[in-house]
Amino acid sequence: MNSKNIPVIIGAAQFTQRKESDQTLDPLSLMVKTSQLAIEDTRVNDIKDFIDAVYMINVVSWSYEDAPGLLSEKLNIKPKEKVYFSISMGGNSPQLMVNRAAKAIEKGNHRCVLITGGEAAYTLGKKFKGIPPKSWPEKKEPKYIEEKKEGYLSAFERKNALGWPPIAYSMFESAVRAFSGRSLEDHIAYIGELYERYSKVASENPFSWARKYLKAEEITTPTQDNRYITFPYTKQMCANNFVDQSAAVIITSLEMAESLKIDPSNIVYLVGSADFKNIGEITRRPNLHDSPAVRESSRLALEQAGLTIDDIDKFDFYSCFPSMVQIIIKELGIKMDDPRNLTITGGLPFHGGPLSAYSLQAVAQAVSLIRKNSPLNVMVLANGGYNSGESVGIYSSEPGKIPWVIRDDSKVQQAILEEALPDPVEKADGNLTINAYTILYSRTGGIKRGIFIGTLKDGSRTIAITREGLPILSTLEKNEFVGRTFKVEYDPELDRNILDIV
Repeated sequence: MNSKNIPVIIGAAQFTQRKESDQTLDPLSLMVKTSQLAIEDTRVNDIKDFIDAVYMINVVSWSYEDAPGLLSEKLNIKPKEKVYFSISMGGNSPQLMVNRAAKAIEKGNHRCVLITGGEAAYTLGKKFKGIPPKSWPEKKEPKYIEEKKEGYLSAFERKNALGWPPIAYSMFESAVRAFSGRSLEDHIAYIGELYERYSKVASENPFSWARKYLKAEEITTPTQDNRYITFPYTKQMCANNFVDQSAAVIITSLEMAESLKIDPSNIVYLVGSADFKNIGEITRRPNLHDSPAVRESSRLALEQAGLTIDDIDKFDFYSCFPSMVQIIIKELGIKMDDPRNLTITGGLPFHGGPLSAYSLQAVAQAVSLIRKNSPLNVMVLANGGYNSGESVGIYSSEPGKIPWVIRDDSKVQQAILEEALPDPVEKADGNLTINAYTILYSRTGGIKRGIFIGTLKDGSRTIAITREGLPILSTLEKNEFVGRTFKVEYDPELDRNILDIV
């Protein structure tokens, strides 16, 4: 290994197109803007000549035939590799891309890699009600895209609505709550305090979409403007995807940075990284309150950096929903009231979550903070899917304490996947002990039904729902149902397992 091939970031930028703005830039134009700003941030006049790879996170709010190619043309870059991730790659895509680029740089495959992502979902979805502005280009299907090799969920899980993130994560929330031993009331107060901390950081971040500082009760109390989405999640507890935001970073080797005469104070080191995935099917995971992938990715990234969790000065923990933050802090062994902030941006509900591109905002923010506050160590932990894929990056103002090496993590990954439970029972009959549950609401706030994951007498898992409109459904908001046992029976007309909670 060439000790000078260690990966460093030499350029970074982020941008938020405000809802009040007269501009209506499409996602690609937002990425062109931040990429150009990242290029300028390197302070190297001919840096474009050295960028030989462009990595782009999938754009959901619009579609281009060759988005990385169009970006390269507009920036006058001639990459030998263009990577375009599918949405299926998940919210850990930005950190996954940084880690992939770092390995390519260490191997000598690339000199400089530009990584970018962005969305304009507010402009398209809210400001223009789904009709694109006239300035936007024609919508075209991508001619190439890198898909995830395996799916996150089974067809049975998707049929039972687990594919909608608020349902999956609020089910995790019930499992986290039960594991903690907190009552429903105490737990709601707890997650309100957790997200108040995120809102406070967002209120102080000029790139945040929502800069109003919300107190815990404002976040957790359901109102007309803050309705329940799934229990116990109000709108303020969920990622806000209707934003116009973009970010870009440029990663290279220390050797290249020195040859380009980059100011040492502008160099940020990636000193540790790791990527792991959990068992894809939620019903086949032994526990719904934990994440072996978070545990192992953070452990090995810290080990690679030669650091401990106490050496990290700041964190950005992925915050699509409160359950994910709680799972992360549990796995890392830190507390919710740790004096170190759990986010450097304000998180997906308050800073804004440009879909799979969010964590690139966190990486760009980490670069900015490290440059201003050296010495500093920052951990970015990005989550994809349904607590499915986890990617960690540890960024520092100084080189790692141990030599950078590319590990073989295949045995650790295999050990995680080998813990998978058998396939769930799709047509269940018997007694079901609840492992996790949530409530689905109508847009007017009425309870529609309960959704449950549970274990049958023989140890098999299944998913069940309640019938709609039952008065007894209100008890799901008032009483803990995890650990309780009820009768379940398959209904062939509905093609669903029906749970009788009477």
